[in-house]
Amino acid sequence: MQDQHRDRLTGAVDALLPEVSRRAGEIEAAREIPTDLLDTLRAAGCFRMFVPRSHGGYEADLRTGLRVLEALARADGSTGWTVMIGAETPHLLAMLPRDRFDKVYADGPDVVVGGGFAPQGRAEPVDGGYRVTGRWAFASGARHADWIFGNCVLTDGDAPLPGPAGAPPPVRSMLFPASRVAVHDTWHVLGLRGTGSHDVEVTDAFCSAEESFDLFTGVPCVPGPGFVAPLVHFVLHLGAVAVGIAQGALDDMVALIEGGRQRLYARQSLADSPAFRLQLGRADLDVRAARALLRDLADELWTACATDPAAIPGLHPRVSAALPWVTERAAAAVDTCYRAAGGGAARDSSPLQRRFRDIHTFSQHAAAAEGWLGNNGARVLGRPVELAY
Repeated sequence: MQDQHRDRLTGAVDALLPEVSRRAGEIEAAREIPTDLLDTLRAAGCFRMFVPRSHGGYEADLRTGLRVLEALARADGSTGWTVMIGAETPHLLAMLPRDRFDKVYADGPDVVVGGGFAPQGRAEPVDGGYRVTGRWAFASGARHADWIFGNCVLTDGDAPLPGPAGAPPPVRSMLFPASRVAVHDTWHVLGLRGTGSHDVEVTDAFCSAEESFDLFTGVPCVPGPGFVAPLVHFVLHLGAVAVGIAQGALDDMVALIEGGRQRLYARQSLADSPAFRLQLGRADLDVRAARALLRDLADELWTACATDPAAIPGLHPRVSAALPWVTERAAAAVDTCYRAAGGGAARDSSPLQRRFRDIHTFSQHAAAAEGWLGNNGARVLGRPVELAY
């Protein structure tokens, strides 16, 4: 990434963080990012940061992307998450044929795709493409997306097509203009309420072959290390959002203490409590350790993508295991702050309550499941890794 692009992006994002933080309650109440704030995020370059320079973007390196996502999540978890999903658009579109990729970006770099990774649709091959029916949950940012995709099982009539040599049925992602997709208002949840992660649905809709792609094994049509193994990049993006939420909770806790916070019946202020200092010190180091791990893996992955793609499968176990560990440490840090803040933290007006709900909602994501830690355990033992992200 060129230095002037990095400085322009990070400077613009840093400048808007106070507004994002100030409007966190509004974002949560609306259950999506307000239109004017979306326009501000777009103008800052958030949705073009990973787009190739050849198509008007910044082509940000992975480390820069993690910094931006953490900073936004530190200001507001829902904003960090929403920008993460939108910023990953070029990674998905790069699985299309090159001429289709070029056409999507012909009018500018700020394209946003939302959709569903789980194969909750079915697609029957027909002349020129597929006939698609499906409903996909957790489509973050669906209401402001330009395009929406859904992963589908390929079928012959109502029956899934057989996979090769007894493998599961083949799956393929189908891409539609947002105007052709129904968005159902289903996002009534514990945390990350401002992400607008509603259900999306199409019924008996035609998708041309050139607007379908293989999400998990597709070959990118554009060059550059940012487009090698995009799903592995996505795991680290998620980790940056978790760290941002936790760092935001630490910020909120320090601000509360500086206001002279003292628990009811306590003989001394929190700031003077040795027990609390111990807990806060541990929480701070947990967050720092999680951030350091993500950066270390990001540097290793970026180098492999640029110089030795054959080494990437060997990184899968550690990267996939990193997210549940990072999420655990982030949640532990948030929990420490929430407990120490006392009864006031239970109020809807408390930013710590929102951080608490956000990180525990985040922890339910499939990519943060504890089972991924087994990948790294198998690697340490020299055993085959049976599950890879």
